[in-house]
Amino acid sequence: RIDALIDGRPVEARGVAPAASQTGDQRHLSIPAPAHDFELGLVARSGALASEVARVRLVYAGAPAVEQVLKPKLYAVTIGVSDYVDPGLRLGYAADDARGFAAVLLRQKGGLYSDVQVKTLADREVTRASVVEALDWLGESVTARDVAMVLIAGHGVTDEKQNYWFLPADVSMKHLSSSAVSQDDILRAMRGVYGKAILFLDTCHANQAVNAGGVAARGPVDVNSIVNELAKTENGLIVFSSSQGRELSGESAQFGHGNFTEALIEGLDLGKADLLHKGVITVSGLDAWIADRVKQLTEGHQHPVMSRPSTVPDFAFAVAR
Repeated sequence: RIDALIDGRPVEARGVAPAASQTGDQRHLSIPAPAHDFELGLVARSGALASEVARVRLVYAGAPAVEQVLKPKLYAVTIGVSDYVDPGLRLGYAADDARGFAAVLLRQKGGLYSDVQVKTLADREVTRASVVEALDWLGESVTARDVAMVLIAGHGVTDEKQNYWFLPADVSMKHLSSSAVSQDDILRAMRGVYGKAILFLDTCHANQAVNAGGVAARGPVDVNSIVNELAKTENGLIVFSSSQGRELSGESAQFGHGNFTEALIEGLDLGKADLLHKGVITVSGLDAWIADRVKQLTEGHQHPVMSRPSTVPDFAFAVAR
């Protein structure tokens, strides 16, 4: 099949039967083009294989659409589990991460966004069904001009086949497929979002690993392969991860958040990620701030990473507060 991307994000392309021509068979795709300049990308797929992206820049010559005058909306889902049913899985501040980030995003209303809508799931509210339902809500709500964000904080594990699973509050480790949220669940939902999409993962947690300094660790999962899979070009998804490789993600009693989320909140709510002092925060600016701040908070033990497909341009997604 052929997948279509508009400014790096997947869109639905409808195909028709081949049409004969003097130069051979041709196939046609019908693509919903927006009323503004954009880059069209095409990816050919055969089974699990995907081609390089063929790109063309298209210039809109029509009258400005009414919708272009309107500000975009921000839709977000923030998920955090500290209070697991299994006492051995309990964490300190993952639920507070979800609540804190939600509060930060709501304060973005009236800046770049005409409206901000956030669904927050914390602690025992977080089940496989509630997470999937919340992610599906994004796909139903976000239009091509809007922005979607997802924060997931808690435990993540990989199985023997190296498939990644996020662990809800009531997870059964013996029945991950029916009680946990897979990377395929996350990817399916995020591919269904037609606007710009950013995923924040803070799920590399270890069980109740607290030292005398009040720092909990968020555990050993090889997150690099997960980030690379989620941020493939054809998915058009920007992914921030709290750590790299098999590093642990730390929690700090001083701030009441995971170190990654603390840096994220400081970057957006205090404007620390506005590195160029232009009043807005870009994806690349946030990446630079978080990398430096988390390194500082953890004395170099934790290294966040960001992966942005080459087809997705850097953009401002928040105003500096």
